[in-house]
Parts: sequence; structure tokens; C-alpha cells
Amino acid sequence: MSGFSHDTVPIRKDMLFAIGSVTKNMVAALTLKRAEEGALSLDDPLSKWLPDYPNIDPSITIRQLLNHTSGIYMFWSNQQIWDDLKKDREKRWTPEEVLAYVKEPYFKPGEGFRYSNTNYLLMAMILEKAGGATLSGQFREAFWTPLGIENAFLSLEEDIPERQVHVFGDNFNNDGSVMDLTFLPRVSHESITYGSGGLFMTAEGLARWCHALFEGEVLGRKSMDEMLDFVERGLGWKKRGYGLGVERFSKRQSSGAIAIGHTGANIGTSVYMMHLQEQHTSVVVMINSFDHKCSGAITKNLTTAILRDRGEAGLFPYFDLFPLGFVLIGASVFWAGFFVLWVRRRRRNKIGKG
Repeated sequence: MSGFSHDTVPIRKDMLFAIGSVTKNMVAALTLKRAEEGALSLDDPLSKWLPDYPNIDPSITIRQLLNHTSGIYMFWSNQQIWDDLKKDREKRWTPEEVLAYVKEPYFKPGEGFRYSNTNYLLMAMILEKAGGATLSGQFREAFWTPLGIENAFLSLEEDIPERQVHVFGDNFNNDGSVMDLTFLPRVSHESITYGSGGLFMTAEGLARWCHALFEGEVLGRKSMDEMLDFVERGLGWKKRGYGLGVERFSKRQSSGAIAIGHTGANIGTSVYMMHLQEQHTSVVVMINSFDHKCSGAITKNLTTAILRDRGEAGLFPYFDLFPLGFVLIGASVFWAGFFVLWVRRRRRNKIGKG
């Protein structure tokens, strides 16, 4: 652990961070768990579990919710919901109220990829029906108790212990100011992100979860194959993918290793959860600032150090300054070619004189 929570109070290993969208990974795992039990199927349409909602195609499947190929509009891309949220930050929104802000879909189901928190709000609603209990209760019964994870709490459904790290940011005022946001009202924000966020965990607890899941302690092999069936995005060194609640990171981000996991952010926090598959190593980074560049850089440096210690670091760690790295390579090739041409010309001149 490193750094300060607030003032001169250091961050301790028992402090809780809001992990934001990393929660999607647990929601997806719980869905696969219920599928293993026969409570639902990944190919179930929304119409089997939920009533019709405007701008949401009832034929969309659970699988399409989990891998973001549903095309459903991201409700918080609608500025109106933020304007209304700021009017009363203590209001507890219902899922139905949130879904009223969903606009026309981005594309037809299965015809593209678009990350949308709306998918996981709907998934949480389905899980409550399929599991017959609250989301927090199902997490505890299926995951936290069996794995011995004591420090995991779902906001609004469970009391969050007071040992939360202090968090800093501008509270969505977008005026550049930085303040301690720890004790500001957040009920509205937590309620609209239900299912897509909401969990508070320690770094140790999240690392335990990450390693248990990706090393086969949580789900069966078939379920893991389903989870790791990725929708491909990007090209070359930027190529990445999204499965069922899990990201496959680009090799640039993972220093050339094959890495899976998820990122997340909440009010004043940024989190990386990464598992290096071939090295069987999990890395979790949490910071008390809404700064993905910072948490991403720390994660990359840690993975690079791990690979170097194992003698497995490749070229990717040296391309942090892209495109400078490729410019230097291009310049080297150019001057090497120039030198070869110069030598050949000198030889021809000598032959001609002889």
C-alpha cells in the first residue's frame, strides 16, 4: 500500500474503494453461475424476464447484454439524467426511472459493439428474479462466503463500513475544482449505476476474487469458455476484446502479456483488475482519484516488473513513447539504407577509376 487517504492519514490495506464497473465482472460471473444451475440461459430473450421498455428490443438475449452487443443506448449519455440527478443527490432512483432516459438504440442486436451500463442494469433486474434474492445477497452466498472474502459490500443494499478511503474530484461539476468527496451525498449516483457498478472492496479482496475466478475456483470450464469468448476490437498492438463481463487488454497495456480483467471508476476512484494468464498472476491497482491514466500507468509498470523478474519482458514496455518508438526505428532503417547505398556507390566509383 502507498499514499495517503487524506491529510496525513496513510492508505491502509483494510480501506475500501468503490470499484465501479469492475462490478460488471461479478454480475457476469453470477449470471453464468445461475446458468450452470439451470435458473436461466444465456440465450434467454429479455421478454422472458422483463416487461417491454421503450427503445429496448425484447428479443435481445442475456448474452448480448453481457458482451455489449445489444445496441441498447447508454442512459448516462443522456445529459438530462445528470441534470435531474444534480437536483436531488439523495434521491434513490428505481430501475424503471433510469430506463426512461434510454434513447433509440445504436444498432440492431448482435450487429455491433457498444459499451452500455444499461445492459448491466437490465441484467441485475433479471438476476433478482432468477435468483429470488437481492444482488448483494446472491454475491455473498455464491462468492464472498465460499471464497472467504470478508470485505465486499454492495452500496444501497448493504451498509458500507466507515473505513472507506477518502476520494477526491470535482463531483461532476466540471469546473476543474478538486475537493474531498467522501461525505457528499451519492445515493442518486449509486442507484442509477445499479448492476453496472456499486461494489466497495479492498485491494486484497479484489485480488483474491480475480485470482479465484480466472484460475478456475468459481465457475466450471464451460462457463469460463463462455466468459472468455471475446468480441474483437482494434488492430495490431491495440487489439483488445470484450467477453462476458471481462476485458482482454491490449498488449500495449499489459506489456506484451496476455491479460484479462476489467477496469472501473466511481466518484473519486479508479481501479484496474488484471490477470496475467500465462503467468498465473493477478494485479489490482486502486487509487483515490478519478484518473485512469494514473492507475493504468501503475498497472503497466507493475506488469512490466513482473515480466522482467521472470525474464519474459518483450518489446512492448519500450513503446510507451509511441509514436516516438516507431519514429526512431524508421529513422534507423532509413540511415542503414542510406549507408548501404553510399558504400555501393563508393565501390562503383573505385571500379570506374580502375
